[in-house]
Amino acid sequence: MSSSCIEEVSVPNDDWYRIVNEMLSRAGIRINGSAPSDIRVNNPLFFKRVLQEGSLGLGESYMDGWWECERLDLFFQHVLRAGLESQLPRHLKDTLRVAGARLLNLQSKKRAWIVGKEHYDLGNDLFSRMLDPFMQYSCAYWKEAQTLEQAQEAKLDLICQKLQLQPGMRVLDIGCGWGGLAYYMAKNYGVSVVGVTISAEQQKMAQARCEGLDVQILLQDYRDLQDQFDRIVSVGMFEHVGPKNYATYFNVVDRNLKPDGLFLLHTIGSKKTDNNVDPWINKYIFPNGCLPSVRQIAIASEPHFVMEDWHNFGADYDTTLMAWHSRFINSWPEIADNYSERFKRMFSYYLNACAGAFRARDIQLWQVVFTRGAEGGLRVAR
Repeated sequence: MSSSCIEEVSVPNDDWYRIVNEMLSRAGIRINGSAPSDIRVNNPLFFKRVLQEGSLGLGESYMDGWWECERLDLFFQHVLRAGLESQLPRHLKDTLRVAGARLLNLQSKKRAWIVGKEHYDLGNDLFSRMLDPFMQYSCAYWKEAQTLEQAQEAKLDLICQKLQLQPGMRVLDIGCGWGGLAYYMAKNYGVSVVGVTISAEQQKMAQARCEGLDVQILLQDYRDLQDQFDRIVSVGMFEHVGPKNYATYFNVVDRNLKPDGLFLLHTIGSKKTDNNVDPWINKYIFPNGCLPSVRQIAIASEPHFVMEDWHNFGADYDTTLMAWHSRFINSWPEIADNYSERFKRMFSYYLNACAGAFRARDIQLWQVVFTRGAEGGLRVAR
């Protein structure tokens, strides 16, 4: 019988259990308790696995059905608020991976395509059901919105307003995804758009979406761009650039932006400057990703641009992720034949863990507007 089918398991009275229990108690989480954030253990080996393997063991044991939680988002909110992630042991493989990230360029041109193939090419059947009609796989703007569709359209228009788009402008969209922003800019603001992506599935859908508009979607690495644009925008892509390429990234933006141009960077950010990547996220969700910090963005952009505006609305990502999770679960019966139950647990874990992290303010969402020093300054939309 699968361990996920076991309804009740006697909790072992050993040091593995005692240590995990003490840690979770500091976050207000009980083992086999009744609160939505409590966990129910289905396999007594869970405690040893988590302490030996850290974050990777926690995530993989959930995928294997070794434990359950009614509200994973609340579990992670409490865990991160209590700082328990820093108390989990680091497996030797994690230590080597962090060292490798500092020594090697994990986001080189050759390796940059990995995330496209392993995540963004998972299947348009999944993403088209989970996301809004514009297929925005980034934080929505919930200032006045009541639905995911409204919030994502508000985000798109906020970006256009911040870029101060005018008809006839040429716009570069670095990491254009499924073409929702390119479509919106061309359709509603009369601009010409060039979008680049490293996902073949995204390129196909983006080209189909933007058919008939002045939009070109390229399947290529951003480092190969050699052109001139009035505006440049990048949404949800900088997280895949990597610290060793931040200077190169801003060099690329600089050489492709006209002297009086604007650049808007939309990215998830880390509140601390380090190269640590959650090993579970790195293995199962975003290979070779790394969240930038305020300091890293400032250092990389300083030789090129004036930072005109920095907008943090990371709390809105919590709402966005929970909306995605609801749609994912509701649409699962339609796509279940294309995926496994283990994939379902993996993807649900990912969405809820990220929601909890944003709710705990452990990670941020920034929109940063750059110029080369706009005369008179900028009045930036909110």
